[in-house]
Amino acid sequence: MNWSAIAAILLALAVMLGAFGAHALRSRLDAYSMGIYEKAVLYHFVHALGMLGVSMMPRIGMLGNGAAAAVCALLLAGIVIFSGSLYLLAGTGIRAIAAITPLGGLSFIAAWLVLAYGLLAAQR
Repeated sequence: MNWSAIAAILLALAVMLGAFGAHALRSRLDAYSMGIYEKAVLYHFVHALGMLGVSMMPRIGMLGNGAAAAVCALLLAGIVIFSGSLYLLAGTGIRAIAAITPLGGLSFIAAWLVLAYGLLAAQR
């Protein structure tokens, strides 16, 4: 799988969703919902950048392909679940959607821990 290309697509999507929020949603969402939306964009953007960085690590010998793929898959899952649920919550106001948000957060945490482990293991 080309994780670098997926990361680039996710980064473009983060910029588009950020612009959409700033221009199209600002007048439609209350301050609370806009804050949720902005948090979704921030986490989406940061973790897509992380995915881009991690996808480059095997190319320079810092991390094995399998570990990088695992980290990237966890980051993708986190973006979809965490940011996706927040986008939906902000747009719909259905609070039950937020029940899955912590699963995305756990996916982000797992990704960074797998990265740390992989980096330490590659150092040996």
